[in-house]
Amino acid sequence: MILVLDFGSQYTQLIARRVRELDVYCEIHPYHYRPDETGHIRGVILSGSPFSVRDSGSPRPDLNWIGEEIPVLGICFGAQLITMMHGGEVQASSTREYGRALLSYVAAGEPLFDHIEEQSQVWMSHADTITRLPDKYCLIARTNDIGVAAFRSPDSKIFGLQFHPEVYHTPRGKELLKNFVVDICGCSQSWTPESFISSTVDGLRRRIGTDRVVLGLSGGVDSSVAATLLHEAIGKQLHCIFVDNGLLRKNEFEEVLLSYGDMGLNVRGVRASEHFLDALRGISDPEVKRKAIGRVFIEVFEREAKKISEVHWLAQGTIYPDVIESVSVKGPSVTIKSHHNVGGLPDIMNLKVVEPLNSLFKDEVRRVGRSLGISSHILDRHPFPGPGLGIRILGEVTGEKVKALQEVDHIFIGALKSSGWYHKVWQAAAILLPVQSVGVMGDERTYENTVVLRAVESTDGMTADWVHLPYDLLADVSNRIINNVKGVNRVVYDISSKPPATIEWE
Repeated sequence: MILVLDFGSQYTQLIARRVRELDVYCEIHPYHYRPDETGHIRGVILSGSPFSVRDSGSPRPDLNWIGEEIPVLGICFGAQLITMMHGGEVQASSTREYGRALLSYVAAGEPLFDHIEEQSQVWMSHADTITRLPDKYCLIARTNDIGVAAFRSPDSKIFGLQFHPEVYHTPRGKELLKNFVVDICGCSQSWTPESFISSTVDGLRRRIGTDRVVLGLSGGVDSSVAATLLHEAIGKQLHCIFVDNGLLRKNEFEEVLLSYGDMGLNVRGVRASEHFLDALRGISDPEVKRKAIGRVFIEVFEREAKKISEVHWLAQGTIYPDVIESVSVKGPSVTIKSHHNVGGLPDIMNLKVVEPLNSLFKDEVRRVGRSLGISSHILDRHPFPGPGLGIRILGEVTGEKVKALQEVDHIFIGALKSSGWYHKVWQAAAILLPVQSVGVMGDERTYENTVVLRAVESTDGMTADWVHLPYDLLADVSNRIINNVKGVNRVVYDISSKPPATIEWE
């Protein structure tokens, strides 16, 4: 495997994703991580960072545990850290370099730059610059503005890049990472969906034995793939519970149950919408709404799970970004939103937790799902938040508002599917605002609600751009919503990207 040490860069997850795309297993850990043993580690990558390596408070870990035989690649801050640790110099640059740059020099015969020529485009994002390399270190690339774009140690075990090979704006970056991971570190490209399924199923059988497992299905990709993996491993020992919280899309409860029945899963559907709506009455704060939905889910799930005898395990569809984001570089992460999976249930019910997908990114989950034979109807579904429409209705949630938003969402998603745009969009949503505006319908003035349509393109939800849907499609959707959904007289389209805006509104 390759170990990525995270110094807080916004691009750290991208490094791991690019390595995984080479069919090489990779893990991210905070910069101060020290593994118990290193025999399985073939290489270490040091990420970038928002810190300046010259600041006294910047991360300065002891990396002596890496040893002399494990290759190291420092990226941006990581390269500057290597430079200072080995006696070189880093200074504030008189010429800050952000964005695209071209390599004006690439040393011949360097394995890290094999098949990467001069004038190749790279992506820079730094204010500091390396002004003097450590003794005997070799310059292997530069740009017109930056004297040291890449270097290596005398024994070619340590490398540094001032640019970011992991981003799409470095077109040959994946090739460069392959040179490091495969050719220099010697990793075999054998970490495939099929190998993951085989090893995970075997591991689940050994770990769970003859015990029973309960899993809360959501109808989404993660829980569906987790359930199928567990079903492959333990069959009818897996008991799935699908709760209708009253905040699902129109007809979703029935459609999802039908899909799971076709997959052979042992699923119990539970209608509980009244409990959730009662708990949300009078609440407007987004975080309080999330906690209320999570609390009622736990109550309903616990009640239903206790009807199943001899359950010892709780399965969850946790994926790798959830794991990474729960551990920040300098301590606990700031709470952006709560209600992930079914927090609190393991302690309440005295259950052990099994998370078969907690080493996978979202796109890897889909690849595994396809290898398991799960239908594209489930795998290609847009992400849908755990609290459902509860956080797409700004302000207090009522049954009337839920019904209206379900109709709006049904029209919007249906139009995306019929027009061929659904699979071009990473996530689409309709949001009901606590805003009323004046309109005219027939000969009457109206004062009714506003809805927002949102469609974004993304790879993993970390960043997202709004989708340029055709004007005629938006016009048709708007017309149908206003004509068919009582209480809505205005439709707007969200053209904000993430960052600074988030994908969801709450």
